[in-house]
Amino acid sequence: MTHNEQLSAIEAILFVAGSGVEMESIARALGITQLEMNSLAEELLARNDDTRGLEICRTDDLLQMRTKAQYSDCIRDALKPVARKTLSRSVLETLSIIAYKQPITRGEIEEIKGVSADYSIQTLLSRKLIESAGKKKTIGRPTLYRTTSDFLRHFGIEDLSQLPPLPEDVDLSDVTFE
Repeated sequence: MTHNEQLSAIEAILFVAGSGVEMESIARALGITQLEMNSLAEELLARNDDTRGLEICRTDDLLQMRTKAQYSDCIRDALKPVARKTLSRSVLETLSIIAYKQPITRGEIEEIKGVSADYSIQTLLSRKLIESAGKKKTIGRPTLYRTTSDFLRHFGIEDLSQLPPLPEDVDLSDVTFE
C-alpha cells in the first residue's frame, strides 16, 4: 500500500467508525508499525484547514474524524429528526384489507369498510406503502392496489406469508369497521 493509500485508508476507517479509533488498531489493520502510524497521524492532523467541514483530531491514542464545531447549527437543522407520522386507525384498516386481499380495488375496500377509502388510499400511496397493481378487467377498469416492499420494511417482514393469520372465523368480506 502506498503512502497516499495509507492516508486514505485511515480516513476511511475514521469516517466509518464515527467515534475515536485506537491508533494501534489502525496500525495493525494497515500492517504498519506504531512509529509509521504516528507519522501518518501527524500528517493527517496537519491537513486540517479552514476550507473543509471535517477535521481529524487526536486524543491520547485515539484518532477521530469529526465535523467542525462551527457547522453544528447547520448540521442540526439539516438532520432534524423527522417526526415519524403514525397511521390513523382508518388508514391502518385500509392497509390491512389491502395486505390480506390484494390485489383489490377501492370499491372492494369500501364495500368491506362501509365508508369511503379515498383519503386512506391517498395516504398509503403517498407513503409508498401501496401501489397500483394494474386495472381490473371489469366495467370501468378500476385500479387494483397491492402492498409494496416499503410496506414489508415498515412492518419488519420479509414477505406476505409472515403476516399474522386471520382467525379462522374471520372473513374480511364479512367484516365492518366502525
